[in-house]
Amino acid sequence: MDAELNQLLAPVIADLGLELVGIEFAQSGGGSLLRVYIDEPERGVSIEDCERASREISALLDVHDPVAGRYTLEVSSPGLERPLFTTDHFERFLGQQVKIGVNLPIDGRRRFQGRIEAVEGDRITIEQDGKPVAIAHANIAKARLVPDYVALGLAPAPREGGKKPAGPGPRKTKS
Repeated sequence: MDAELNQLLAPVIADLGLELVGIEFAQSGGGSLLRVYIDEPERGVSIEDCERASREISALLDVHDPVAGRYTLEVSSPGLERPLFTTDHFERFLGQQVKIGVNLPIDGRRRFQGRIEAVEGDRITIEQDGKPVAIAHANIAKARLVPDYVALGLAPAPREGGKKPAGPGPRKTKS
């Protein structure tokens, strides 16, 4: 269904001057969630972009009805913990940290985190614990960037020795 939705939605989103990053569909008993990630690489995505895209996507889905049952449509920017859907996404973010969950275990593991080292064909190689791990793109269930919050100025830098910065600590009160 993702391929059908991508094919249906990509031209409409492109007509708005935006890029379709990817689609997530989560089913549940009370209704499903259809999350559509959009981007504008030069300036980022605004709330107005999400609103415009949501209106266009909703109208298109009403006409074509590719999703069975009740669902909620959510249009979002990829955010700092950007999901990676295609091998092109992995190439674009070479050298950055990523978390990957796989469908079939690799050496007994289903979760990996490391720096994206290479993308060759449909294989993504990351450095996990100082060793390269090659993962077939088809085996990836979910992948997201791991932002460097310190470099972005959104977290304090660690202190020497790898310890976290000291907080306010316990308060002393007089009795």
